[in-house]
Amino acid sequence: MLGTLYSFRRCPYAMRARLAIQLCLPNGELELREVVLKDKPQSMIKISPKATVPVLQLNSGQIIDESIDIARWAFSLNTELSETMYAESIQAESDALISENDGDFKWALDRYKYSDRFEQDEEYYREKAKGFLAQLEDKLSDHTFLMGNQMTLADIAVFPFVRQFAHVDKKWFDQQKQYHNLRQWLNGLLEGELFVGIMKKYPAWKEGDEPTYFPNVE
Repeated sequence: MLGTLYSFRRCPYAMRARLAIQLCLPNGELELREVVLKDKPQSMIKISPKATVPVLQLNSGQIIDESIDIARWAFSLNTELSETMYAESIQAESDALISENDGDFKWALDRYKYSDRFEQDEEYYREKAKGFLAQLEDKLSDHTFLMGNQMTLADIAVFPFVRQFAHVDKKWFDQQKQYHNLRQWLNGLLEGELFVGIMKKYPAWKEGDEPTYFPNVE
């Protein structure tokens, strides 16, 4: 076993990490600790004071507490997948897309989802997110996935956040004709074995519990 992953099932950052781990690692390489965000375990806070999921503690003592770094770590252990899903030829474009997702799009998404906490209304923040969605739609008009005709790290990294955006107002999103390719991409990933596998429900972890091992590949 390589270490311990602190996660929260519905967090898009944690989904990103779990997707990469599920793809790249064999069964049972990590202990999975499902966190209750209102009652975070002290063992997690101790190793990562910012106290956000995901957090990966390796047996070597290394702590990785950024989701994209956990994903890249997982790919570093699987050369075959890394050479296709995070190939040198697409790294710059992939990294730029992920950076925009985690920056301007996530800013708009948070405010769109919780508009009652901010100065502007839901529609204002939805408009702010549309530029990034249009960029994704444009990429998907030429091929099945964001970087080409096979899934890459960019798809894994961006997908959980588009999923969250779509579910803020699913009726509105489904009615938007300009996102035909984006919806097709999103639905394909939602229905895929990889996503279904990482969304299995686990009880909240407490000190002294028997370990749950991840990934759990059928």
